[in-house]
Amino acid sequence: MPLRESLLVRNNVRVAGVPDGPPMVFAHGFGCDQNMWRFVEPDFASRYRTVLFDYVGCGNSDRGAFQASRYDHLEGYAQDLLEVCETLDLHDAVLVAHSVSCMIGLLAAIRQPSRFSKLVMVAPSPRYLNDGAYVGGFERNDIESLLGLMDHNYIGWAGALAPMVMANPDQPELAAELEQSFCSTDPVAARVFARATFFADNRDDLPRAPVPSLILQVRDDAIAPLAVGEYLARYLPQSELVVLDATGHCPHMSHPALTIAAMERSLGPPRAG
Repeated sequence: MPLRESLLVRNNVRVAGVPDGPPMVFAHGFGCDQNMWRFVEPDFASRYRTVLFDYVGCGNSDRGAFQASRYDHLEGYAQDLLEVCETLDLHDAVLVAHSVSCMIGLLAAIRQPSRFSKLVMVAPSPRYLNDGAYVGGFERNDIESLLGLMDHNYIGWAGALAPMVMANPDQPELAAELEQSFCSTDPVAARVFARATFFADNRDDLPRAPVPSLILQVRDDAIAPLAVGEYLARYLPQSELVVLDATGHCPHMSHPALTIAAMERSLGPPRAG
């Protein structure tokens, strides 16, 4: 299989929208896949060339491509993102990233700034653990317990975490979908990705951001509390913080209209392709 084709298969890359339009890349969060963007991506497909993909181990990616040594740190996922961009010859793309993908996108932009024009960070966090005066939302014991449950009862872990992440009990179908997504993720890859996510510390990378950022933080989010968004706004250069009047860690699923409206206000009309 040619290298280009194999990379697109590896990450289950799907290109849609305006063929010669400005690129917009959607990067999903931990335990999710590209389908989670289905309420947001179509709104931009009429104006952008949209690119969706799955990280290795997630969705319909090539799970045989998983290597623990590559994916036990966020830089490995950033390399995948850059390889997708290189394969499609993307430059000045708007990267729309959820949760841990926000820091993955930041790492990718630092390495190859010309690939990106703006980072849209949906429910981002540079550090999930509390650390002195820094409020990340979790104590180390909380994360260790969560990962321990993941190791010993993967299905139970998915059932416990999904409602906390989604946090919209009036939309139970979304929590059920997220739980199913967790369960369908390769368990070995999920454990590696979870540790890479929850123990990462990208606070020192924030001032190195080479492009502007839109921070979409949720008013009530158990995974990335509001204090995290305020921290990001202080240390990310050229950043704009928008607090969505919503709950949960997945506003692109639970509150897509609010997410789209905030993105459109910040992005404005797309540049010519």
